[in-house]
Formats: sequence, C-alpha cells, structure tokens
Amino acid sequence: MRLGAIEGGGTKFIAGIGDENGTIIERVSFPTTTPKETMQKCVDYFKDKNIEAIGFGCFGPIDPDKSSQTYGYVTTTPKPGWANYNVIGDLKKAFPQIPIGFDTDVNGACLGEVYFGSAKGLDSAVYFTIGTGIGGGAYVEGQLLHGLLHPEMGHMKLIVRKDDHYKGKCPYHATCFEGLAAGPAIEERWGISAKELDINHPAWDLEAYYIGQALANVVLILSPKKIILGGGVMHQSHLFPMIQKYMNQFLEGYIQKKELTDSDYIVWPKLGDNAGLCGSLALAKQALEDK
Repeated sequence: MRLGAIEGGGTKFIAGIGDENGTIIERVSFPTTTPKETMQKCVDYFKDKNIEAIGFGCFGPIDPDKSSQTYGYVTTTPKPGWANYNVIGDLKKAFPQIPIGFDTDVNGACLGEVYFGSAKGLDSAVYFTIGTGIGGGAYVEGQLLHGLLHPEMGHMKLIVRKDDHYKGKCPYHATCFEGLAAGPAIEERWGISAKELDINHPAWDLEAYYIGQALANVVLILSPKKIILGGGVMHQSHLFPMIQKYMNQFLEGYIQKKELTDSDYIVWPKLGDNAGLCGSLALAKQALEDK
C-alpha cells in the first residue's frame, strides 16, 4: 500500500507518504495558517503521489461521526478561522475516489501504537500526549472510542494537591488535567519551561502526582491494557516510575492486577515523535480496509 498521512496541529501540519507497516517514506511540514491555505498545501502535496488512501489526524474538537451533517469539520476550536471548517470536504473534492480516514490527532496516535507500536496485538490501549496541551485517545475492544463526539481526557477535573496553590491554566476549567499539568501550566507555575527544569526540581513530583491521578481515573473508567504517554513534557524518563507510583496510590489497591505494577504498563510511544504521522498512516490503512 502507498498511503498518505496528515498530522494536523494548531501550529504546524505534517504531510507524508508511508506504507501499511507504518514506514514513513517522505514528509513535509508547513505552518498552520488559514484553513483554506493549509488544506490546499495538503492537496498540492498529494496530487502526484499515487496514493491509495489518506489518513488525517487533526487537532480538535472535530466531528468524526460519519452520520453527522458536520462530519469532517473542525468544530469549536478557538483557533482563528478554523471553527466549523470542513477539512475533509476539501480533501474529498480533490480526491473523490480515495478513502479518507479522519479522527483526532491523539486517537490517530493511539491507533498507530496499536497497529505498529507498543500496543501492537492488544485490543485495548489509551494514548495521552502531554505537551502544550493534553489530549487523550482510546482504543477499546478493537475500536477507537468516540461517542457523542470524542474523548477529551485532558479536561477531566482533578483534585488539587494541598501544597499547590496554582490557579490553573485552562480558560474553561482552570484546574483540569491540562490546566494543572500541561507545559504552559508548568512554566507559569514555576517561572521556567519544563525543558529547563532540573531533574530534581519539585515540579516533577507534582507533575507525576497529577498524571498519576488522571491515569487512575482512566484505569477505573476504561481499564486499558496499556497506557502510552507521549508529548514534549514526557521527554523525562524519570517521570514514568513516579507516575506509576502515584497512579497506584490513587487506586488504593482496589484493582488487583499485576500489570499495574509492571514497568511496561505505562510507556513512552514506541513510535516516538513519529507517533502522530504513523497514526495517520494507520487511519489511512483502516479506511482502505473498511472500503
């Protein structure tokens, strides 16, 4: 298979060509400007690539429900010009005969890890990206999870630790997961970016506390067989055992499964920084198989 992939972010878009094994053959990157200009760059890139399907993992919120009148739209995003824009409509006009897979960027990354990465062979996994924002994607009993819209796990409300007096960064929920633990919250709370923090800085224990708490909630709700943590903040290998410790503290022994203490239960994406683009390849592969 020769597959097209789009990783659509609020800051930049990455388009690429790959195959059914998740191998990336080539890629390009360009800034996210207006939707019309950005989508036209994607169309121009794929025009002469002889692709069989396209997968598009997009920043959200989006409408991934094929029965909806607004399927394929970016919906209520605060990004100027992008709200209620039909991104899939632009691709379908240009490539009417090609199957197109469409989902959130984090759902796509989750599917990529199931198809090609650390959750390969499993029918259940959750993927979080923790960086400028926090997003979560879920693969449950062999299907990506949607529902009314799609998971927005980055906005689950958390219990604020007693020694943390930070007001929270999220403009909607203040002290939700993203508001307490995303990169901008770390920088505003401590006055220094996460990548500049020393490994022994108290910020990391607090960060692990919030991530561990969120993962305990996810274990109780979705019972995933693997949890994958990507994104810029997670480029800190010392965080993983700390997160697992706090996750189990919040679970308080209620769930008795040895996997919860195994070192390969909470992991960095096997696909690394290619998780997003490989996830879009997985969406393309799935769309072609569904056809």
